[in-house]
Amino acid sequence: MSISLTPDQERFIQTKLQAGKYRSAEQILEIALRLLDEYDRSEAEWVEDVRVKIDTAIEASKHTTPLDGETFINGILERFQQANQA
Repeated sequence: MSISLTPDQERFIQTKLQAGKYRSAEQILEIALRLLDEYDRSEAEWVEDVRVKIDTAIEASKHTTPLDGETFINGILERFQQANQA
């Protein structure tokens, strides 16, 4: 596989190599790809966690009395004010 880098990407890699922390451009790209994979997995876990929380909230809402928006916001504001006074 052949890749083309932008001038900024090439400068970035050269700067890292000149600093002496990395032995080759390949090593830098390997680390970058590993971090990308970790990022993708972390993002997928976060999305799944949010889905579970949403499903849990939906299920809980089936067993609670509905509130109108104004009552809900006022309740949050009251709790916020109480927490700031404590």
